[in-house]
Amino acid sequence: MAKKNVSVWTSIPFWRRSAAWVTGFAVMLLIWLSFDTLGQISMGTDEDLKAGTTKRVPAPTVINYNIDYKMDKKRGSEVPVIGAKEPFFGKEWSVEEAADLLHLGKLTSQAKNCMNCHTLLGNGAYFAPDLTKSWLDPMWSATGPMQAMTGKPTKEEAMAEFLINPSQYPTHARMMPNLGITAEEAVGLVAFLKHMSSIDTNGFPRNFSKTVDQFKVGGTNAR
Repeated sequence: MAKKNVSVWTSIPFWRRSAAWVTGFAVMLLIWLSFDTLGQISMGTDEDLKAGTTKRVPAPTVINYNIDYKMDKKRGSEVPVIGAKEPFFGKEWSVEEAADLLHLGKLTSQAKNCMNCHTLLGNGAYFAPDLTKSWLDPMWSATGPMQAMTGKPTKEEAMAEFLINPSQYPTHARMMPNLGITAEEAVGLVAFLKHMSSIDTNGFPRNFSKTVDQFKVGGTNAR
């Protein structure tokens, strides 16, 4: 009797071996991606900033530097650009002071449940404007309306004043309620927002630069 030819595609041993190889490759790939991701999301140091080394998540002392947002043609998205040093609330913050300030800001954002209305780094709600790059919003710049409205000479002071007394400054159709934020908490929150704007989020939120361009030519801020 002639031996029957069996197709490799119907061979159980073939599929078992294939499954073992694919599973093994997937595990190795997952391990490599995990280590690569940890390196990408690990916070940088003050020494990195001083050396001009770019980290996706800069050190807390990035609040002592000017932060801009520019298009990277190679990547096809906007990226944060850390510039020269600039005072933050009138001073340069030490490594310990900056870390403590960011910790206070993060805890305050959680205690006040900011994500119940806002989006932070892709998490939260869409009832109110996204805060991921709010530090870079031209509304708060020297030529924007918020410094004049609050009567404050700097961006950070204007933002802090708004957080303490939001009901006094109508900026959006959906008014921010007064959350009882103290002056100390407001400074921490502004530091938290500035640090968040320095994080390389691969262009998130999308179309943010269009808002900047619209503002520059006299349009309204739609966020």
